[in-house]
Amino acid sequence: MADESAVTLTMVAPLGPASLDEVHDLVARLFDEVPDTSMVDRIRFETAVIEVAGNILEHSRRTDPPSDEPRSFDIVLRGDRGELAAEFRDDGRPVQIDFEQISMPGEDAEDGRGLALALATVDEISHERHDGLNIWRITCRRSE
Repeated sequence: MADESAVTLTMVAPLGPASLDEVHDLVARLFDEVPDTSMVDRIRFETAVIEVAGNILEHSRRTDPPSDEPRSFDIVLRGDRGELAAEFRDDGRPVQIDFEQISMPGEDAEDGRGLALALATVDEISHERHDGLNIWRITCRRSE
């Protein structure tokens, strides 16, 4: 039986720095529509979503050879009584991820924390390449 209180929000955005603000706004809208989400779950979910979005924006724009062809990503956010979930799809270059090898870099590292932070905050993150798209999924089971 479907959860009648489930909320789904979607967005399509170009791969560019301003899109991260749009992702923040979409997450805020989700929390407005699923208002009984605890602050801990909000922080966990938003951290993972923003870190994955940042990774997509930084790495998917790079193409070999360089191209002026516009690139975009889609995001679907879902929230219900049991969990918060996100799915990203981007048409950037293929990404190879070994989640078991991801760890927090040293204190002096200038980058490389995004996916490690995302993995530490939510219950599941996955990535696959299908039909020319990178597909990222995030699941955060609600603690209340």
